[in-house]
Amino acid sequence: MALTDVMPWHLATWHQLTRLADGGRMPHALLIHGAHGVGKQQLAEALIARMLCASPADKACGHCHSCTMLGSGYHPDLLRVSPEEGKRQIRIDPIREVNRFVSQTAQQGGYRVIVISPAEAMNIAAANALLKSLEEPGDKTLFILLSDVPSRMLPTIRSRCQQWSLPSVPFEACRGWLIEQLNSADEAYFWWQVAGGLPLLAVELAAPEERALRHQIHDSFEQLVRGAEPVSEAARLDRQAIDGILWYGIAWLEDLIRLGLSGEAAVLHNPDLEPLYRQAVKNGRVQDWFRLLDYAREQRRLLAVGANPNPQLVLEAWLVRWAALLRS
Repeated sequence: MALTDVMPWHLATWHQLTRLADGGRMPHALLIHGAHGVGKQQLAEALIARMLCASPADKACGHCHSCTMLGSGYHPDLLRVSPEEGKRQIRIDPIREVNRFVSQTAQQGGYRVIVISPAEAMNIAAANALLKSLEEPGDKTLFILLSDVPSRMLPTIRSRCQQWSLPSVPFEACRGWLIEQLNSADEAYFWWQVAGGLPLLAVELAAPEERALRHQIHDSFEQLVRGAEPVSEAARLDRQAIDGILWYGIAWLEDLIRLGLSGEAAVLHNPDLEPLYRQAVKNGRVQDWFRLLDYAREQRRLLAVGANPNPQLVLEAWLVRWAALLRS
């Protein structure tokens, strides 16, 4: 996929953004947010390329000196900020570099673009240090903040950005693209359901390694229903895949709650797991599943910010709670 390409389901949003740019009404800071797998990064890359391009049309031209530099992986008027390798937080030093970058003149005479992703990874000191640049960015400066969970950002940062929300995608809007990626209409629809309407996530989950993880977690949950020891089941799972395991657990709990409240299989994101859900619904009360869902979400949040250093203990504690509910 080229840097200038926009996902087909984001074309309407893209045209809104290009109209702002062409009309000289582009805000100095955009917060583009939506769940992982909706295509935020692809939209941002296309916008970065167009804002830096010397002669843009609907998209960046792809041929000017600026586009050539961007295509080579370096552009002097583009600064990207993300957590350092192996770290979960964006600390203050990279944001100080942002402030220096903003104070300089654009080398190519056009826009300076700063991309911060994921924006919720900024710690308090980093976020506070960014405020001055967001308030006084100077001419032809564009901040693009990308976020999966904008509620985890400081309200003072969010309030200084124009927010663009990218919701989950109806199947018809991404059907052709997904069929092209997965080579089957049935596969496309199934994984779109599992991913909760997030097309890029659907393709990720359909990959062989991710399918194997889903199958393994499914097997562990079936064993729990049959009375298996939760600590032993936790030991069988790969603690390095803790984020994916919790993601599935949360998605399955949400399915359970939908089924418990409606009784309708049509509401499920994982229809192949209906027998497992039916068994679980028999054994636990909906309010108990809500409590477990809150627990799982909080554990995933703590892992995301590096606040819980022991994923194996998280897995064990979480499966112990599952097992207790299944046997209640």
